[in-house]
This record gives sequence, C-alpha cells and structure tokens, in this order.
Amino acid sequence: MTRHFVTLSLYQNNMKKITILGAGMVGRAMAIDLSRSFNITSADMDVKALELLVAKHTVKTVMADLSDTSVLTSLISDADLVICALPGHMGFKAIKTVIEAGKDLVDISFMPEDYMVLNDLALENNVTVVADCGVAPGMPNLLAGFHNETMQITDFFYMVGGLPLERKFPFEYKAPFSPVDVVEEYTRPARYVEDGKVIIKPAMSDPELVFFQGIGHLEAFNTDGLRSLILTMKHVPNMKEKTLRYPGHIRLIQALQNSGFFNNDPIQVKGVDIIPFDFTTKLLFKEWKLGINEPEFTVMRIQISGTENGQQKEVIYNLLDRFDPETGISSMARTTGYTATATANLILGNHFNKKGVFPPESVGSNKNSTNFILDYLSERGINYVKTERYPDENV
Repeated sequence: MTRHFVTLSLYQNNMKKITILGAGMVGRAMAIDLSRSFNITSADMDVKALELLVAKHTVKTVMADLSDTSVLTSLISDADLVICALPGHMGFKAIKTVIEAGKDLVDISFMPEDYMVLNDLALENNVTVVADCGVAPGMPNLLAGFHNETMQITDFFYMVGGLPLERKFPFEYKAPFSPVDVVEEYTRPARYVEDGKVIIKPAMSDPELVFFQGIGHLEAFNTDGLRSLILTMKHVPNMKEKTLRYPGHIRLIQALQNSGFFNNDPIQVKGVDIIPFDFTTKLLFKEWKLGINEPEFTVMRIQISGTENGQQKEVIYNLLDRFDPETGISSMARTTGYTATATANLILGNHFNKKGVFPPESVGSNKNSTNFILDYLSERGINYVKTERYPDENV
C-alpha cells in the first residue's frame, strides 16, 4: 500500500501543474476533475473549503489572500496553467496578474470589466487566455462560434438557470457561488441585439413563462449574458440571452432593488455608515448558500437559426443536468467547471495554442475543439441534446 502511494506521488510530480484560484463549489469540482491527470494546487482564503477538498482527494492546498498581487504571483510561479474561479470583482485584477506572470489561463469569474483590453498584454507575454469559459457564458458562445463557421446565423437566443430542486420560501433560489455576482447580474443593464442594433434594457425586464420538459414552467428575463458575442458576432442581426428562475422570484428581487437594498451609496444607521449592497449580500449569502449535498439542477436551451448551404436551418441544444449524489458535486459546479477543465486540457495538449485573450466562441470556431469539449462533458454525464429543423421542408 505504501509503495502504491509513493509511486502515485512520483507520477503526479511529473505531471503538468495547474493552479486553481478559488476552492468554492465550482473550484473544488474542477480540482477533483483535473487531479486525475494533473498535479493540482488549489488556493483560497477559506480554510474549511480547502479542508473539504483535501480530505478525499490528492490535491495540494494553499491558504492565500488571492487579492494580493505579490502573493498570487508567487503562488503561480511553477504552474503550467492557471484557472481562475474567483468572484467577479476579483477577476480582472487576477487575470492581469496571471498574464504578467507569463502563465496560460482559463477564467470563469464573470467579471464586469472588458477582459479583451488585456489582449495586447497577453500577446506581449506570449500566453493563451480563454475567459468566460463556464456553462453560460461559455457553452452558448462555443456553439455560436462552431455554427458560425457553416451557417449564416440570423438569430441566436439562449436561456439558462441553476435552481434548487426544493422550492424554499421566500426566494426559491440557491447559488454555488458568490451572491455578490448574482446580485450584479440582476442589476447590470442587459444588452441584446435586435435588427442589428444593440438594445440596452434594465436587467430583469421582459419576463416570460417558458415550459421545460421535466421541470415545468420557469420565468425568463433579460440579463447581460451575451458578453463578447455582441462584438465578435456583429454580423448576426438578432441575439438575446435570458436567465431562468422559478416564477415569482424576480418580483422579490425587484422589490429589494426598488427599496434601495442594492444601492452602493452609504446610509447612516445609528451613527454608523452602512452600504446597503454590502449589507444585503451579506444576509443573502446564508439564505442563498447551496448545501453541499443539496439536490439542484441546471437547465439551458440554445436556439440558433439561419441558412446553411442555401437552406433554412434551426439548431436547438437542450441541457438538463442534475446534482450527482454519487460524487456529491452540484450540477452548476459540474456544468460550469468541466467546461473550463475541458478547455484547460485543450490548451495543455497544445490543441488550442493561439496567443492572446479569447472568448469561448474563438475556441468553438475549431470543429475539433468543440467536439472535444462536448465529448469531454458527455463522458462526465453532461449532455447537450441537439435537434435540427429545416423549416422549408414543412412548407
């Protein structure tokens, strides 16, 4: 038995090294997945999260303040690749630091800043960066890039949501990541494209009920999920993204927003300055915290329409993924994390070796890369069910 572990340790020391920034539910899922084939270091400030990870898996853990540039630079000094699974407000600074350290990177932080402004810096440092590389943004971008190679796309639309199986009053919502990022998704203006023009509306606007097989009716509403597609797919006249929640959830969020709970201007309470946004997200952290073994699911529908070889065509991808009781890994962590780990494999395997900063649609434009990621996900039980329609045939 001892010889087995010594051999395993020596074998892992000869593997390529990946440092994962963030050991939350998604970061932990990625570390476990990649530990099968790589030497993994997981870093976080949360000791409990690190202990949970190292208890059952061969992963090196480091407690570190990842907001400290010097600490982060030292931490990744021997990494062959870095994966950033930090809250959005930390993402841009972390990416910049990793690039300056000359390390390839896959990022899922969903930062509010435009990460493409770091492209020249990435070129200078000869590194490959793929950002927004999760379930969404991520997979819809990848598939848009894939079909853009063979179709003249006229319409691109997707809806996505991660929800607990049990609808618990009042919010009927849980999240495997920071509530701060969720609230920012609810408050950041939503952009979509209609007849070739970029339209900006408040987040949570245009609600509609949509039926999903096996789930029932969910409420879809505008959020700012198109991200890079607005710039990289300017030739597509109609593009939109919506977030999915149980019906009624969004009315509660709008009530909080309209009452000032998400404001960033401090108010005085008994002589103490309090920022409502910080106060609210602190309370919501406990309310929205997804239990380690709490059943939940991820649902997404991606619709791509246009012409291919002169013929009208519509492609639809449906995803319904559920919590895996065997591994104890949440669906949102799996669907988000494994998209990133698949991309990490592409980069380390030298299958995607362009230098610079790239959105997922750039990876998706390569047929082999897209098929690799879809196969990688399928091997882990995550299946995007594809159907094709040719409307002209019904005429």
